[in-house]
Amino acid sequence: MKPQFKPPLSRRTAAKVLLAGVVLLLVASAAGAQVSAEATYVFNTYAFLVWGAFIMWMCAGFTMLEAGSVRTKNASVICLKNIGLYSIAGIAYYAIGYNLMYVDVGGWIGSITPFFEASADEMALLGGDADKTAAVTASGYSEMSSWFFQMTFVATTASIVSGALAERVKLWSFLVFTAVLTAVIYPVVGAWTWGEGWLYELGFQDFAGSTIVHSTGGWAALAGIIMVGARRNKFRSDGSVKVTPPSNVPIVTLGVFILWLGWFGFNGGSQLALGGAADATAMGNLLINTNLGAAAGVVAALVLSRPLLGRVDLLAVLNGALGGLVGVTAGPDLVGHHWALLIGAVGGVVTVAGMRLLERMKLDDVVGAVPVHLFAGIWGTLAVCIAAGGNFVNQLIGIVAVGVFVFGISMLVWWVIDKTMGVRVSAEVEELGQDMAELGIESYPEFILMPDEDDMQAAKAAQESVTS
Repeated sequence: MKPQFKPPLSRRTAAKVLLAGVVLLLVASAAGAQVSAEATYVFNTYAFLVWGAFIMWMCAGFTMLEAGSVRTKNASVICLKNIGLYSIAGIAYYAIGYNLMYVDVGGWIGSITPFFEASADEMALLGGDADKTAAVTASGYSEMSSWFFQMTFVATTASIVSGALAERVKLWSFLVFTAVLTAVIYPVVGAWTWGEGWLYELGFQDFAGSTIVHSTGGWAALAGIIMVGARRNKFRSDGSVKVTPPSNVPIVTLGVFILWLGWFGFNGGSQLALGGAADATAMGNLLINTNLGAAAGVVAALVLSRPLLGRVDLLAVLNGALGGLVGVTAGPDLVGHHWALLIGAVGGVVTVAGMRLLERMKLDDVVGAVPVHLFAGIWGTLAVCIAAGGNFVNQLIGIVAVGVFVFGISMLVWWVIDKTMGVRVSAEVEELGQDMAELGIESYPEFILMPDEDDMQAAKAAQESVTS
């Protein structure tokens, strides 16, 4: 065979090869050197902002999950509630919440000074004073990037309450409660723990918020469920439960996948640093445990749903994923990945069993928020004792203290709102749907609503009676 002619390298190609070699040499040299303070500052700040954006996107997940779970006549209100609560949470946390949670925290609360601002050095640097660079980078991260990351957590807490009370709570009553929850209730719990208050000093552990975020939202939701009551005809006179299937199953499933994605920011970002190899390695460990916990929750719920609920229940399986995620959130930094599988699987079991328990107690939770966030949150907080170094007594004290405070204050706030504004829509509004009654807009105007199953049976019986 005649050998093929190979042209010599062009000057441009040779220059590219030379440049690539120089870059490799520089990278190799940098790998052996210590990361500079400014580089550490940049990486840490970038991590806060990116992971915070992931968590913010969980609001879209909650919106899809809730809008698909309710009947079509209430989907528009769900969308408004979720964009409203995120906005209110951000303003409330900026106005007072962050300072109450993190600034000058004593044993119980932080500063009540309004409005959190960047440091004087950061403001000077933004104003063009390059001499402040060293002072700014010494802190390790931008203060406002940390605020943004923490703010997305408080919005998640408020989203938990939204789904539980769907289809019967008044829009403005819910938004008022959201303001109190995000400005005061959640920040006080955060001051006790992440703000290094009395529970932190006791030794209570909650890496990314099984109790601080999820159980707080779960306790607030439970108080609301009790105060607002169940949807009309949800529980029949004979004690049986009327099935209210979701209006859009694909949207619910999409919402769960979005939440799963956002959870990587939730747990991975809680490393609170990306300034070196140790932090990067820890983040990889956190994301793997998060993913395994969710997957185990799915499988456990899939296996358990038929014997417990009488069918392979898609909604139970989807909530099993969330229960596994909540369960592993308190201790995702554990090293043994097999423990994440165990903790996530139990989280899925607790969630499915909790859904059944609420039905038997005649407590109407539209999306299963209480089993997912409260029950699985309690389990995850206790599971820290298995492999993440938690002390059982300290963990139990933290669970009880947060539960008593959040549930008690939430009941009081709901009661005050009920006496002043009312918390529940009228029977006529509930029958017509909040979309038309409160917003004057339907989510699916071109769709024909199917008649209610019980109404169909009653009409059929009446027709047969007339015929006979």
